[in-house]
Amino acid sequence: MHENEIGTIVIEECIALHRELGPGLLESVYEIVLAHALEQRGLDVARQIPIAIEYRGMKFDKGFLADLIVNQKVILELKSVEQTTKAHRKQVQTYLRLTGCKLGYLLNFGEALMKDGITRIVNGLEE
Repeated sequence: MHENEIGTIVIEECIALHRELGPGLLESVYEIVLAHALEQRGLDVARQIPIAIEYRGMKFDKGFLADLIVNQKVILELKSVEQTTKAHRKQVQTYLRLTGCKLGYLLNFGEALMKDGITRIVNGLEE
């Protein structure tokens, strides 16, 4: 399955989840429920995955934790805040670069409308 096909399913499930549960719950609640919903759609979802990084010959086994990785291709970073920042977007960009993944989403479940909380971030993805 191509990254864009995965992304379409992710967006559909995020909007449905947000409509049903509403904004402002803990990120961990959205993470668990979203992972389950995506698995029900036939996707492989890994939660809280430590990602190793290397820097100048040093290896850090736990450089960062990915909230969700879907089909080993798409990184999802979940937030439940009033508003995301440039730092949040840069965080996802860095995750994509370090993993070699081409598509990521910053998903803010704290927004009144979920469509306003979806930021699509690419790293060399061909449309």
